Amino acid sequence: MSSTPEEVSAQIPDLSREHVGRLEWNASRHLIRAIRSYQAARHHDSFWSTLRARTAVLEYRFWSAVTGADIPLNCQLGLGLLCPHPNGIVIHPEAVIGPNCLIFQQVTIGAGSSPGYPVIGGHVDIGAGAKILGPVRVGDHARIGANAVVLSDVPERATAVGIPARII
Repeated sequence: MSSTPEEVSAQIPDLSREHVGRLEWNASRHLIRAIRSYQAARHHDSFWSTLRARTAVLEYRFWSAVTGADIPLNCQLGLGLLCPHPNGIVIHPEAVIGPNCLIFQQVTIGAGSSPGYPVIGGHVDIGAGAKILGPVRVGDHARIGANAVVLSDVPERATAVGIPARII
């Protein structure tokens, strides 16, 4: 059964989107799991938490090299993130990404010529090669087309395409 945008929540994370099977080779899910493990362990002062954080950093470095993605350990990723083809994804550590987002390859989410960083709402689909730059807000259930360059806000449930992106 395929999902429609109305079936996927913009607020309630779908953790099954990030689940990694025991013997599954899914580099993007392993990378996201390493980031989540580090973020969970870094706030505790026990020996085991420190060991878990260091192990997560090693896993993160390995999966970052495998995927070619630049997603910082301290970034603000909503749960349920899906990156089917993670190679070339670049996310600024100050950018905020909501739950259940879908990010394809070669996407950049980061600083632009204006001060500030993007805030991506829940269940936003970002097409291959898209760039979201500067203090941009992307509303829930929005779609960003492939190779779009988003420099201004995108309303909820809107589709942005083109260079620079415009709402269609």
